[in-house]
Amino acid sequence: MLHELAIENLGVIESARVDLGPGLTCVTGETGAGKTMVLTGLGLITGSRSVPATVRTGADAALAEAVVDVTPGSWPADRLEEAGAALDDDGTVIVSRTVGATTRSRTVVGGRTVPQAVLAEVSEHWVTVHGQSDQARLRSSAEQRAILDGFAGHDALLTAYADAWEAWREARVRLEEMESGAEAARLEAARMRDDLDAIDAVDPQPGEDAEIGAQLEVLQHSEAVRAGVAGAREAIDGEAEVTLVVAADAARRALGDAARHDPALADLETRLADVAYSAADIAHELASYLDRMDADPARLEALQARRADLNALMRRIGADLDGVLAYRDRAAEAVLQDDTWDETLAARRAAETEARAEVERAASALSESRRAAAARLSADVDAELDGLAMPDAEFRVGVRAVEPRATGADEVEMTLASHPGAPHRPVAQAASGGELSRIMLAIEVSLARHAVTPGHTFVFDEVDAGVGGKAAIAVGRRLAELARTHQVLVVTHLAQVAAHADRHVVVAKATDGTVTRSQVHEVAGEDRVEELARLLSGHEGSKTALAHARELLEASRVAP
Repeated sequence: MLHELAIENLGVIESARVDLGPGLTCVTGETGAGKTMVLTGLGLITGSRSVPATVRTGADAALAEAVVDVTPGSWPADRLEEAGAALDDDGTVIVSRTVGATTRSRTVVGGRTVPQAVLAEVSEHWVTVHGQSDQARLRSSAEQRAILDGFAGHDALLTAYADAWEAWREARVRLEEMESGAEAARLEAARMRDDLDAIDAVDPQPGEDAEIGAQLEVLQHSEAVRAGVAGAREAIDGEAEVTLVVAADAARRALGDAARHDPALADLETRLADVAYSAADIAHELASYLDRMDADPARLEALQARRADLNALMRRIGADLDGVLAYRDRAAEAVLQDDTWDETLAARRAAETEARAEVERAASALSESRRAAAARLSADVDAELDGLAMPDAEFRVGVRAVEPRATGADEVEMTLASHPGAPHRPVAQAASGGELSRIMLAIEVSLARHAVTPGHTFVFDEVDAGVGGKAAIAVGRRLAELARTHQVLVVTHLAQVAAHADRHVVVAKATDGTVTRSQVHEVAGEDRVEELARLLSGHEGSKTALAHARELLEASRVAP
């Protein structure tokens, strides 16, 4: 339930605060006074898209703020806490929307900035807004089906069918892919089989081409390498009279004699000894290297032949060695699939058949639930229409079987026979604008009774459009009955509806010739009688209208 709504700098409303309690609240006012801005404010706190053009001229930003009940432990409470919002101890949360004229808008719930989409998501559990444009729902088969599903409350069946439909769709795609491209796929598999044989014959290894290139670089310049290695070995520890090892050892001995007299030189003597030892080790390794070169004279030819095989393979596949290895994995998988083609095709056909059977089972359960709900909704709406001054009308919800589709195997159609003996026709064709409003109200009341928990907030924007006389009184009475279990807010231009309100709010505009402002205030007592009289006659002070207003209040059992 909404406890209050505050608006600042929204359209013609500079600042307003409306206390919203349980029961029925009616909002009235002259055309252009700003009733729409009250609904715009409500739209903002329920997550609708913000429009900078609604910001009052001259203001930097508009603000809409409301206090909302949130049941602890409910899905909306968990979703808001997940987004970082904090609920008050009394189970309420403050929702605030700021709309900048030139800057970005901001949504704050429970002291934490949240995405507008999160607010829209959770507000569906708080508020249902119904306007004149919602009558279009009665002209769409898809919307009529959604209404019936909402009345039935069979979410588990809808989920089960959606899952079965998706599984069947995937099974069909997999089967069609295999059947439609069978010839091309098998030809491709045969080509890849030949490639795989060629790859396996060469058996390339990761990084082998780079390793072979490095070895060939050495072998192709073996004479220069051998000369360089031999020269280095000779200079380090060869036959010459003076070598690196001889010189290092001589330097160590000379420093050793000096170190006996100055211990500070001992460390340098040790380091010279390390130089001599390291030089001797290097000379030994160089000698071994020369021995290995001499021991494998055919290595160059073998490496060249191996590189030629690898190059031929890479040209065939059209990729470097890493690409060839990756292609080998793909080819192996394709060949394996080709080897088991018939078995795989049979398995996919069986999977598609089973998935189709599961769709039909889920569709059957969903259709049975829809037909049962259609009978109940028809009876409910008929009963509601009887109390909305349409006693001779007969409303029906038909469910016709069709081929399975994403939403089920049913087509839903709502029809109306306007009087006894009249044929049933689609409701949008058989009903006038005022009748459509009452039918939509009857449907909303039925949904509220069966699919919405008590305490939900319903907002009706001129649901009485095209209605007058006894029908208007009937609409007001039915809204008041709905308000016994839910919070109801109605924007109306009819005194017959407003007279049934528990709370009457008026939006009035004033101008100084330059600036127009609107004020929002609650009326009671004689002020309320005068507002009802204005709605009845179009001007203030009419004694006849005042008397009629009092009669309406008395008839609706609402104290003036």
